[in-house]
Amino acid sequence: MNQNFDIIIVGGGAAGFFTAINIVEKNPKLKVAILERGTEVLNKVRISGGGRCNVTHACFEPNELVKFYPRGEKELRGPFHQFCSGDTIEWFEKHGVELKIEADGRMFPVSNSSQTIIDCFLKATQKLGIAVLTGQSVQSIFKKDTLWKVETQSENYLTEKLILATGSNPKVWEMLQNFRHAIVSPVPSLFTFNIKDSRIKELPGVAAQVTVKVKDTKLTSTGPLLITHWGMSGPAILKLSAWGARILHDKNYQFTIFVNWLNDADKEDVEKKLKELKQEHAKKSVSKKSPFELTNRLWESLVLASGIESETKWADLSKIQLQNLANQLTNGTFQVNGKSTFKEEFVTAGGIDLKEINFKTMESKLHENLYFAGEIVNIDAITGGFNFQNAWTSGFIVANAV
Repeated sequence: MNQNFDIIIVGGGAAGFFTAINIVEKNPKLKVAILERGTEVLNKVRISGGGRCNVTHACFEPNELVKFYPRGEKELRGPFHQFCSGDTIEWFEKHGVELKIEADGRMFPVSNSSQTIIDCFLKATQKLGIAVLTGQSVQSIFKKDTLWKVETQSENYLTEKLILATGSNPKVWEMLQNFRHAIVSPVPSLFTFNIKDSRIKELPGVAAQVTVKVKDTKLTSTGPLLITHWGMSGPAILKLSAWGARILHDKNYQFTIFVNWLNDADKEDVEKKLKELKQEHAKKSVSKKSPFELTNRLWESLVLASGIESETKWADLSKIQLQNLANQLTNGTFQVNGKSTFKEEFVTAGGIDLKEINFKTMESKLHENLYFAGEIVNIDAITGGFNFQNAWTSGFIVANAV
């Protein structure tokens, strides 16, 4: 027995639900189903943002917003002019969910719980009569005359229009390759760096505003860095991992970074400042108090790494020691040896080649009535609500198109 629907959406995540709700709100006559392989829907929404769901980011200018997407920057410009973060806020307000902006620009439900977003979606699908079918793992997809046939392990479905919102699901990508779609092979994005180094070993929890560069590449990033038990994390590192996803993968996650602990201070200027401190604080010991915007613990560690003993007075510093210290502060060299996944918010770079998608409709350029929403395509962003914004925007565009 085939079950017939006007539209089938594969994938019960953020993009799938948002697409389905927008379709039926625009055309209540359509019979729409969401197929989800797991027993629960919206799992990634539940755990995102530490269980609070980082819905979007308070960046309201499409041309600025695209800059947060290592892959998709060019392609998303048009879509964001159709549906941007401001539209997201309005959409959720209309559906009874108020959002708030935090200091770093991230936006969350006022309730501080991702359950609010999940309830909003589930209520809307019930109200609109959208069939949410769990435990439906898609085994194969066929084109049958003008219809799409979707086979799961227990059912067969027929539909006029098929929307894939399966995120980074290798099995679905494989099926698409049978339909001549090119898949950019997935590699991890958003990860932290594993670094074993005596300078940071005793400092987990210490943060600083830094500039980080990856040796022999053009990769550079500025922002807060957090020292952890296994190395380095924080926005500066995560940004680097997103923009460098392919490059760092090719280096097998073995590479050298340079850390400027004084943000973007120039080595010469720092050396000059240290010489002044040598005059001013002649009698004081160097390692006791940080003269820069660094924690005393980090300062002390960098002083020791410069070959300066803990009781040494400023007056007794040699020229070489001053140069060493300036170097540690502005150009510390660290060996990265492997990566760790950042929380459970695993994001991959990779997916359907962007050249094969019409970004006015999110329809496949190779097959009529086949659409894509969310992370299944080769688009990903840094952390801060941007990956969800891509899900909402692409879902909205698909809904308009169908």
